[in-house]
Amino acid sequence: MASRVLLFALLALVLSQAIASDPSPLQDFCVADMNSPVFVNGLVCKNPNFTTPEDFFFKGLDQPGNTMNKLGFNANLVNAMALPGLNTLGISLARLDFAPYGLNPPHTHPRATEVFTVVEGTFYVGFVTSNPDNKLFSKVLNKGDVFVFPEGLIHFQFNVGKTSGFGISGLSSQNPGLITIANAVFKSNPPISDDILAKAFQLDKKIVDWIQTQL
Repeated sequence: MASRVLLFALLALVLSQAIASDPSPLQDFCVADMNSPVFVNGLVCKNPNFTTPEDFFFKGLDQPGNTMNKLGFNANLVNAMALPGLNTLGISLARLDFAPYGLNPPHTHPRATEVFTVVEGTFYVGFVTSNPDNKLFSKVLNKGDVFVFPEGLIHFQFNVGKTSGFGISGLSSQNPGLITIANAVFKSNPPISDDILAKAFQLDKKIVDWIQTQL
């Protein structure tokens, strides 16, 4: 009897994990109600009787972003917060602008796969697999090329051209999330102890302290 109970418990655990994902929409759309005080996993639906075409419209991706920064990079993310009609649809997109030799530094999207399409420019891109292999998959992309970054894996995009470039990324979540590795590790709030970082990266603590001042 005990073994049967254990078996059923394990089956229940496995099944609960198998169905633990975003549910499919139960109506045609669920435009986000930005004024609702209710906190849910996602965004509360607006009354469909008050929905307008503007809820499904976003203007501005034709305009280049400001790349006058240390990285020479700018991202204009169109998610459910910017385009309410995306709520519950499981997608978003972004325009990525790069100055010459601009970099979108190593980062992850914890909730989304990314598909990057080059519109203008030449880019060196890649992602790294998880432990223990940490294998790098990389490629030089030109105008019209497409590259996919699997969900949760560290990846980057680097403009190797002498002119500005940009691309469009599709993401498989209305809220893909973003973790920039250098910022998360060396610029956390409160900061991670420099003793920990020095040992983790096998660096002198003075170098760790210097890196923390540069971000």
